[in-house]
Order: sequence, then C-alpha cells, then structure tokens
Amino acid sequence: MRSRTAEWFECKIKYEKTMEDGMTKTVPEMYVVDALSFSEAERRITEEMSSYISGPFDVVDIKKTAYKEIFFADTDEADRWYKAKLEFITLDEKTDKEKRSTVNYLVNAGTFNGAVRNIEEAMTGSMGDYVIASVAETKLMDVFEYKKVDRLPDDKPEYEQQ
Repeated sequence: MRSRTAEWFECKIKYEKTMEDGMTKTVPEMYVVDALSFSEAERRITEEMSSYISGPFDVVDIKKTAYKEIFFADTDEADRWYKAKLEFITLDEKTDKEKRSTVNYLVNAGTFNGAVRNIEEAMTGSMGDYVIASVAETKLMDVFEYKKVDRLPDDKPEYEQQ
C-alpha cells in the first residue's frame, strides 16, 4: 500500500460508448487527476483519456477535491475507489475537551471491507487517535497521478526553441 499527497481534481467526461447490444449511448465517467490548476487538470485528463477513448469526448466538469491523501492498493482486485472520512481526536489543553478534526481520503480497494483494511494499514504508525467516521464507494473510474517525464540535458521546451 502506498499513499500520495497532491492537489487533486475530479474530472467528469462524456463520450459515446458502444454497449453490449451494439447500441451507442452517451455515458459520463469520473476520474481524478493530480494537477496544479484547472487548466492543467483539463489538459491532463484529455491526454490520459485520448489513449483509452478512440472517438471524441468532452470534459464537462472539473472540480477541486478535498482529498488530503490517496491510498493506492497494490493488488489487481482493487478496482474500486472509496471516499473515507476520518476524524482525528485531540485534547484541548485549556478546556480539557475532546476536539475532532475531519480529513477526507480516497482509498483503492476491491470491497468495502478491503477499503477499511487498507485505511487501517495506511494509518498504522499514525501517532494520533482517529475514528473512521464513514466509508462510501464512489463512482470514480480511475486516478491518474502525475508522472515526471525525463528529458535529456539538451532537450528544451517548445517555448525555448528558436
């Protein structure tokens, strides 16, 4: 199990999909991409989906997510994404009262129970006390992480070439 903290954007696309009965239907799908801005998120989802979808598609919505971190499972069975809300418990020293702060995570797993196990595994070694407030399956199809492209020392971006 590995985790990744980044700026995450949820992207919704629509495209025409050929169904099992041979009919075509316009379907929406949701993805998450690692990007620094809305325009980069649109560029990244367009690049990623171009290799999976042969026809035209539209990016119909992009929104910033509240995921602090994403936990990636290392198994092939992990084909679903779950939103997990954890409450971290601290003690206010002045009032001596319990304080809870909520943090959202995205967890990759094959089942609901697998998602809970993956959360517990990812939180092993956490110094603070926490409670899993909720875990819910999402409609996300996949998560695309930023991949660094290695360049040769003499390669220059297009805007530098003259």
